Amino acid sequence: MQTKSLDRARAVQRPSREDMLQRALSVQTFWNQNQNLFQEAWKDWEETEIKSEPQLDPSLYDANLRKAVQQAWQDPSKEAAVKDLWEEVFPGVYKTQFFDPERLVVLRDYFEKVADAGIPLRPPYGISLNRAGAMLDSRSEGFLAAPSFQSFYQDMMSAYMRPISRLLFPDVVGYDTQTFGFSIQWQADQDTSLRAHTDASSVTLNINVNLPGEEFSGSGVRFFDRETRQVSEQTFAPGTALIHHGSVPHESMPITQGERSNFVLWLYGDHGQVAPYGAAPKELDPRQRWSVPTAKNDGFAPF
Repeated sequence: MQTKSLDRARAVQRPSREDMLQRALSVQTFWNQNQNLFQEAWKDWEETEIKSEPQLDPSLYDANLRKAVQQAWQDPSKEAAVKDLWEEVFPGVYKTQFFDPERLVVLRDYFEKVADAGIPLRPPYGISLNRAGAMLDSRSEGFLAAPSFQSFYQDMMSAYMRPISRLLFPDVVGYDTQTFGFSIQWQADQDTSLRAHTDASSVTLNINVNLPGEEFSGSGVRFFDRETRQVSEQTFAPGTALIHHGSVPHESMPITQGERSNFVLWLYGDHGQVAPYGAAPKELDPRQRWSVPTAKNDGFAPF
């Protein structure tokens, strides 16, 4: 039997997607008035409708990355094994196998069920995407508040993204206390491109969550070097990730066939502060890199 909060959340009259993307004033009221209801509904949805489904857990990560990260947390002096897994594919842009392609089906099945749950989710403002676009961080109104996903998300940010960012980009330390994230799904004939821009982040991690055999054409990410004017277009394979300073100009190219699904994750400092472009690297003991900041969620969301 469905719980009352789940029934109520599904019955709520919601704003149109167009109103949400255009940030109509009534939309803010909608999320504020229903915040507690939706959080309870996501909890009840997990407990009643997907309780027996495979869990989101560390087995989703690439085995080599998982082993190196776990080892670094146990002994930070061995962090070089983590860095060695990241290839610099363009100045200041690194790439690695982040998720295990064979395990991605668990994550994708979960998000398919999220899309079908009937609980309102807020799309990323300013990015016209289909139903799979959702806000992932608790600082965002209408975020995916399912407890098991939030546990997985927070572990991904704190155990993986932040220490890796500090390892590859030593200048971001102190500008990496806050987290932000959203999911996207580009579709051929519906989504064209996201023109050249920089992010309001100190570090951006872009992870492809396409399944093996789920092919697409186009939709690479083009990077621009400020100093040399060099341009490079990087493509995604299932489970691979690109990480870079938010200040690196980049654009997503048009998708011509199929779909591309990604998580886009940001780190920045309190109240949206980002590492200054060209700042000197900070000298850190490895133990400082492999630690979790004590800063609380400040509630600031870039969009």
